[in-house]
Amino acid sequence: MEDIELTLEQEFNLRNFTDQVRQMSREQAQEFLILQHKHMMIRETTYRELLKQEWKLGLDFAPL
Repeated sequence: MEDIELTLEQEFNLRNFTDQVRQMSREQAQEFLILQHKHMMIRETTYRELLKQEWKLGLDFAPL
């Protein structure tokens, strides 16, 4: 798999995100991390369902 580079805009967004996280308390950062993980799982499920519909599959994908 080849390396994927971030765009300049993505690099800027990452820097902004990093600055925001560094200003959080430990508790805020932990809550934020848990919420981000939940959002990632929802996005994964959404992509999986969209692919199943697009590819007309009735089978479940194995979890990543």
